[in-house]
Amino acid sequence: MTDISKLGEFGLIHRLTDGIKIKNSSTLKGVGDDCAVMHYPDKEVLMTTDMLMEGVHFDLTYIDLQHLGYKAAMVNISDIFAMGGTPRQMTVSLAISKRFSVEDMEMFYSGLQMACDKWNIDIVGGDTTSSYTGMAISITCIGEADKEDIIYRNGAKDTDLICVSGDLGAAYMGLQLLEREKHVYYQQVEEAKKKNDKNALKMLTDFQPDFAGREYLLQRQLKPEARGDVIENLRKMNIKPTAMMDVSDGLSSELMHICEQSGCGCRVYEKNIPIDYQTAVMAEEMNMNVTTCALNGGEDYELLFTVPIGDLDKVRQLDDVKLIGNITKKEYGLQLVARDGNEFELKAQGWNPLA
Repeated sequence: MTDISKLGEFGLIHRLTDGIKIKNSSTLKGVGDDCAVMHYPDKEVLMTTDMLMEGVHFDLTYIDLQHLGYKAAMVNISDIFAMGGTPRQMTVSLAISKRFSVEDMEMFYSGLQMACDKWNIDIVGGDTTSSYTGMAISITCIGEADKEDIIYRNGAKDTDLICVSGDLGAAYMGLQLLEREKHVYYQQVEEAKKKNDKNALKMLTDFQPDFAGREYLLQRQLKPEARGDVIENLRKMNIKPTAMMDVSDGLSSELMHICEQSGCGCRVYEKNIPIDYQTAVMAEEMNMNVTTCALNGGEDYELLFTVPIGDLDKVRQLDDVKLIGNITKKEYGLQLVARDGNEFELKAQGWNPLA
């Protein structure tokens, strides 16, 4: 393993970015100068940024650096798609401790590059510094859109249909699975230490977690996908959502954001919330309510959007999109219609990074 200090900041940056090829005409200058230079003569510029902290947003016990790089890029790319835009450039800033080697950072960058290559995005700069408290990642993604194509959160109107792509709750159940197996591992380590059983401790280095039949849940947690394909299909079908955002903190939280900013209420039908079979089985196994997981789990990075009721027939033709409810007047509040027909107030109980 190569010590990062041997290369220094600029040596590391050169090694990680030397092979990056420019893909977008709007990128005039990428990595290698004081600033990246971009040109957007006839477009609106979209920009989003996310910070991921070790121990808060990710645990290197169960996510490798390549997957982490991929995920860190995708969560930002997802925000650009959630505004109806096209992602074009990305900057990457890292704070890393001495426990990381040059090869570790190359693995991280390979994951970043895979995500960017998938959507033709240029990595155009960033920063690196040292950290005493673990790894910190800050990514900014820049995109473009025609002014009339940008979709905000505040455009939902009474009678609009509420739609969501993919399925919900799988990423959260993947996290629960990883946390369970991590707990089992450390519990066995502690028991072996108490007994001073050196053979048992040695065998635990080959510990194999029980993930059989749960591969989809792990994929959803460790390798999420930004739903640019849904944006492309909406454009092909000439459907312009009235409001949209990605499901990062949980369906209930995102619905509340849309309703608050649009000045409206909603009715969501429990029976229509898309849930994968593995999610349902895992929730039952862990004695958790699967609907609660789907509403509040977060990290699905699916697209939640509203469309005029006149687009009903078009929506029904969309692949991997489910109609889950409708927008109502503000005075009706946010309601979840249970399978038995009873209605309950929908509360935002999703991920709160500052809690």
